[in-house]
This record gives sequence, C-alpha cells and structure tokens, in this order.
Amino acid sequence: MIPPIPWEHTVHLDLWLAAAAVAVVLAGGLAGGLYRRLRALQRDVARAQAQQLDALVRQRTAQLTELTHHLQTAREDERSRLARNLHDDLGALLTSAKLDAARIRPRLAGAPPEALERLVHLVEMLNGAIALGRRIIEDLRPSTLTNLGLAATLEILAREFAERSGIAVHCTLAHTPLDAASELVVYRLVQEAVTNISKYAAARHVWLDMAQQGTQVEVLVRDDGVGFDPALQRGSAYGLVGMRYRVEAVHGTLEVLSAPGQGTVLRVRLPGDSALSAASYAG
Repeated sequence: MIPPIPWEHTVHLDLWLAAAAVAVVLAGGLAGGLYRRLRALQRDVARAQAQQLDALVRQRTAQLTELTHHLQTAREDERSRLARNLHDDLGALLTSAKLDAARIRPRLAGAPPEALERLVHLVEMLNGAIALGRRIIEDLRPSTLTNLGLAATLEILAREFAERSGIAVHCTLAHTPLDAASELVVYRLVQEAVTNISKYAAARHVWLDMAQQGTQVEVLVRDDGVGFDPALQRGSAYGLVGMRYRVEAVHGTLEVLSAPGQGTVLRVRLPGDSALSAASYAG
C-alpha cells in the first residue's frame, strides 16, 4: 500500500505547477509579443525599402528627363547650326551658280540649240537644288516658327502633309501663350505624329487642334486609322517614349488614347507662359 503524500508536499507541488503554468503563459505571451514585434519590424523594413526604391525611381526618372532635355536641346542647336550653314554657304553657292548661268545665256545667242537646252536644264536643276535646300533648312529649323508663330507653322505643316500623303487634315488652331522651347516641342511632336500616321495608321482624316484651357495649352492630334493597343510593346513605341520625355522636359504631360480599329489620339498639355498670356490679355 502506497503511503499518502504529506500535505506539505502537495502544497509545494501545486505551487510548482502554478509557477510552471505562469511561466508557460508568460513565455507564450513573450513569444507572441516577440512575433508581433518581428512582424511589425519586417513591415517597417519593407515600407522603408519601398520608400527608398520609390525615391530612387523618382530620382532616376528626373535624371532621365533632364538628360533627354539636354540631348534634345543639343540636337536642336545642331539642327540650327546646320540650317545656318546650309542657308549661308550652300544657298550662296547655288544662287551664285544660277546667276552665272543667267549671265552666260545671252552669250549663247548663236550657239547650237543643244547648248541652250543644256543651259535651260542646268538652270532647272539649280532651281530644284535651291528649293530642296530650302525644304531641308525648314525641316531642320522652321523659320516660320519665329516669324509667323506656332499656329501658322502648324497650318503650313498640316497643308504640306495633306498634299504629300493625300490624307485630309482638319485644323482648329488658336494662338496660345507658349514659350519658345514649348513651341518647338509642340512642332516636333506634331511633325513626328503625322509622320507616324502616314506610315502606320492607314487613316483618311486627321484632326489637329490647339487651344488654351485655363492656365494650360492643350494640343490634340487625332486620326481615324487602324489604332493599336498601347499596352502592347511595339518597335514604334520608342517614338512615343521619346515624345513623352520631350514633353515632360518642358513640364508638360502626354496622353495616348488608342484601341484597335478606333484610331489614335495624342493629347498634350503644357503650362502656358504667364508673361505671354498677360501680354496677350493686355493687348
């Protein structure tokens, strides 16, 4: 027969079991607290990493936009230099050659008809070369942008595009307060847009609109062509990327709206030049 456990031992055992239970509860609470703390620390680390990554992306995007602006400015400066050289040097040479041909003609009064035909052909070739030089110069740096303004320059661009492509262009162009850099950006964007339309869109009509919307200037280039899915990567998408960075370099935004069979819309919003806007209002 097992002798009974003295009550003193029973009390000690109960106390020990109670202490053990308290220890287990405390250990569980501590483990739970440590787990929650670890999860919170992980979330804080993930949030800090996401913020750092977001800041890095914004920094790199700003640097890329600035680099694009620098490259575009350098490109336009080089275009201007080439245009001046063509105008001053090549233009002078062609004009001098045409004048020499005009001086020679009276001296060929008694010459064989073949010689006169050759001279007439030479003058025609010189006239064609002079016209080609003017077109190249205007493409490099449109003088109308400085002399006539953006609206008139876009009208000329649209008319020449319609004549070359056979696509009807409908223009609604208001005079808008843009600085010189923004005007050049709009001209280049429209120039590239209509080139892409002629290559890819198979459009019959193009609508070109420009108007002031509050403190901003909005430019729309819309066509009724085949359209495309902007989410799909295409080889020609690099042109849109270049447009976007060029617009962002002058603090504007570019929106591309398109769908297969629904045509394409390019919407550009640029900040208006406050000084030009005030001068226009005063006038």
